[in-house]
Amino acid sequence: MSDQQSAVQGHQSRHRHEGPRKHIIAFVFSIILTVLAFATVAAGEINQTFTYIVLIGMAIAQVFIQMGFWMHMKDRGHFFAILGILTGGFVALLCVIMALYWVWW
Repeated sequence: MSDQQSAVQGHQSRHRHEGPRKHIIAFVFSIILTVLAFATVAAGEINQTFTYIVLIGMAIAQVFIQMGFWMHMKDRGHFFAILGILTGGFVALLCVIMALYWVWW
C-alpha cells in the first residue's frame, strides 16, 4: 500500500496541476488583444503605419501567449518543439527575404 502511495506522490510531484486560473487569464488577454486589434483598424483616422506597427506588436504578443499557455512551451521538456518552431520561422524568414531580393533585383 505504501508503494502505491509513494508512486502516486512521485507522479504528482513531477506533473503539477495548474488549474484553470492561468488558462482563463491567458484567454482574457487573447480576447483583449483581439478587441484592441479590431478597434485599431476600425478607427480609420489613425496613421496607417502606426496601425501596422500596433497590429504586428499585438500579433507577436498573441503568439507568445498562445505558445506559453495553450501549447505549454513554458514548461520543461519542449526543447525540440521550440527548436522546430524557431527553425521553421528562420526558413520562412529566409524565403521572404529571398523572394524580395529576387523581385527587387
